[in-house]
Amino acid sequence: MRRRWDRGIFLTAHAAGLPFEPLDLPIRGPGPRDIGDRFDDVRAWRAGWTAVPRGVRVVEAPIGGRLIGINRLPSRVAIDGWDELISVLGVRRDVETFDARLACARERAPALAEWMTRFPMRVLAAGDDWDRLVTTVLWIDREARPGSYLREIDVPGVDTKFVETHRGLLADLLEHQLPPERIDAARLRSDFAGRFGFRSKPDYVRVRLPPEHAGPFSEIAVRVDELAHAPVDAGTVIVVENEITYLALPPQPSTAVLLGGGYAARRLTPLAWLADVDLRYWGDIDTHGLAILDRLRAAFPHTRSLLMDRDTLLAHRTQFVREPSPTAERLDRLTPEESELYAALVTDAFGPSVRLEQERVRMSLAERAIHVG
Repeated sequence: MRRRWDRGIFLTAHAAGLPFEPLDLPIRGPGPRDIGDRFDDVRAWRAGWTAVPRGVRVVEAPIGGRLIGINRLPSRVAIDGWDELISVLGVRRDVETFDARLACARERAPALAEWMTRFPMRVLAAGDDWDRLVTTVLWIDREARPGSYLREIDVPGVDTKFVETHRGLLADLLEHQLPPERIDAARLRSDFAGRFGFRSKPDYVRVRLPPEHAGPFSEIAVRVDELAHAPVDAGTVIVVENEITYLALPPQPSTAVLLGGGYAARRLTPLAWLADVDLRYWGDIDTHGLAILDRLRAAFPHTRSLLMDRDTLLAHRTQFVREPSPTAERLDRLTPEESELYAALVTDAFGPSVRLEQERVRMSLAERAIHVG
């Protein structure tokens, strides 16, 4: 009975206005042999059932037979009404709280009432934050401008930390409150801001400019959406994942270096002008490094890998570390040599979960590879 309450079954039926279905629950009690062998214990057990909470009806049944006689012992518990049930469970305050919140929602936010009926325990679990959650949902529905930041939500007691803490619950409520055109279903629920029309924190990329670049800066950090409209004047662009490698890579004429930071494919896809340069990618030699290369080629098929080959891997055997969680996803955009290397890594041909991190590769090899082009 308590489990059914905790799952919200009783409160959902109550909120939906369904008639109460009387409960008839069996009692596992002593049998005829117990009466003969442990009569005093059985009598004490029966006496305990005389002190049941108000609203519980104990139904007795005859137990025994020819040898010990017939005795009537509790066999079932019956609860005949809603009021009796909440008294037995001791949840009257919770019921009153939920009823008040549901009545308020039917006035202020009727679109949420159906969800609340289906998930009453989540309403109660929100505690004192519930009213602010509903107010936030209504503010977003009525006041939020497309492309604004979450920081602009203007509800007393609500800040970005509140939104982050309750992101899952707010997403459920917004999906019932907002019209379909206000929800970007292509965005994952984890992308709360993008899914509900808010502007996400912009991606930045660091760029080492070609040495002949005219200007006071050798390096810039710029928003990706702005860099998309301002191509770097370079014939070659090398994308690397490790910051120290990014800084230490020797300058080359007409060559820019971009720091991918582990997210090269996602970050660089908007930079359409990369399709017109000699694009090189240098990442870790492990399953995830080759997966990033594969994803980058989805946007820029002409991308060439740099020092991500079998010879480079085997030349650094003493530098191997273990990849924490290798992937075995299908990669269709690798060259035959890269695919062979990927298969060997997946099958542990070189050892268990082998990884050669970019910063462990000798820099002299990088200089040579860049010169060879």
